[in-house]
Amino acid sequence: MTSLLEHSPGRACSVSHVPRFHMEADVIVVGFGAAGACATIEAARAGARVLLFEVAAGAGGTSALSGGEIYMGGSGGTPIQRAAGFTDATQDFLTYLVMAGGPNADVAKARLYAEESLAHFHWLRSQGVSYKDSYIAGKIVEPMTDDCLIWSGSEAAWPFAQEAKPCPRGHCPQFVGMGGGKYLMEVLARRVSELNVDVRFNSRALALITDDSGRVHGLVVRINGEYVHARGAVVLCTGGFVMNREMVRRHAPLMLRSRYPIGTVDDGSGIRMGMSVGGAAINMSEGFVTIPWYPPGSLVKGIFINECGQRFVNEDCYHGRVSQYILRQPGGGDRVWLLADQSSYAPPEFQQLARIEIGAAAETWEEVERELQLPQGSLVNTVELYNRHAREGEDPLFHKAREWLQPLETPPFVALDCRVDHCFYSSFTLGGLDTLPTGEVVNEDREVIPGLYAAGRTACGLPRWGPGYSSGMSLADATFFGRQAGLQAARTNTL
Repeated sequence: MTSLLEHSPGRACSVSHVPRFHMEADVIVVGFGAAGACATIEAARAGARVLLFEVAAGAGGTSALSGGEIYMGGSGGTPIQRAAGFTDATQDFLTYLVMAGGPNADVAKARLYAEESLAHFHWLRSQGVSYKDSYIAGKIVEPMTDDCLIWSGSEAAWPFAQEAKPCPRGHCPQFVGMGGGKYLMEVLARRVSELNVDVRFNSRALALITDDSGRVHGLVVRINGEYVHARGAVVLCTGGFVMNREMVRRHAPLMLRSRYPIGTVDDGSGIRMGMSVGGAAINMSEGFVTIPWYPPGSLVKGIFINECGQRFVNEDCYHGRVSQYILRQPGGGDRVWLLADQSSYAPPEFQQLARIEIGAAAETWEEVERELQLPQGSLVNTVELYNRHAREGEDPLFHKAREWLQPLETPPFVALDCRVDHCFYSSFTLGGLDTLPTGEVVNEDREVIPGLYAAGRTACGLPRWGPGYSSGMSLADATFFGRQAGLQAARTNTL
């Protein structure tokens, strides 16, 4: 018989080693963030008896640390989009999602979400999530007001705008200030409570229980060393692995350049449990990294350069996409600056948080170049080329949109220090278990592992490629595909 101390997420427990089951439910959900909450709500509404385990003392997880944005659109647009004068065709939404998913985009998930996103908006409202009928134009990270609709990605920037009609899709809940994720989780947790779900806090999942055929039968939980039987299925919603720095080092070493991981537990235990029964983990090297270098939007009219004095990105895209390219520069982004002139410069709104400082200031670009100790002519030639084309409203090298093109020729000139080893670059992981749109975990041959589901950052969902990420995609993926996993897991019990 296996001792409780010998159980670990990376090693499944054989059902033959279970002395007896202490608890039983139709569906077991592990993790009480957005994905776990939505999986629980749908499974319970479908008539399943649900046990929900959470390692922390309360609900929320990393979802509660977020801004609460959910990326939604398609079907002509949500009521908020339509009221703001936008029409969002499903095909445009799908095209953007697939492009944002990168080389390994999950087209099936993207299509399902694009087609059902409007219905998901109404579902969220029916759970009690409030959305104000309002829109904020321009470049922001999160609204400080209780307004709703924002541009939260690279929709209006190259190359996305050339393939899909731009439309704002970030839907922020009606919550004043940053941190709407806490409000979102309070609403979802209240709904779970109303459904009389058996929730166990301070309960760490140690290992999955499986049989010789590979079917998952339950979970070993550290409460009093209890074995829990799932008549139908186990749904893993334990987050990603950004807080497990050793796991990040092995799978996504570039993410270690960011010294500010965003997470609560996020130790990769759910991913490891899935892998222990044959689940395939994909896109494990991918992650989200960002520095909030705007607002104000005027800074987007500046240009980023690396230690060679060269541009490397169209600055009008999403701040996270810019940050991904910064991370990939020579020297790992330790010498990167944002150049601006008097007409485009204003202190970054999040300057204190982001730790962005003026690295050089002078009356000529030659002086700025010397102060930054760059190769002679490198910065000057880059600015000269940019200015020449900007005067014509063009950016042939990086395709910045015309509205953000402005020659940098009004002194004094500044170089804002955005180096990775000094500034606030936050991060989280995007890789996870490979799943079907139903939430079913699959192996390397994409065969379903019976009795096992995953959602949220434990799974590799819609957001799976750093340069394509848009704010709101994680919660969109967690809430929508958490629902799919809960529904399908409840049906498993009836088969």
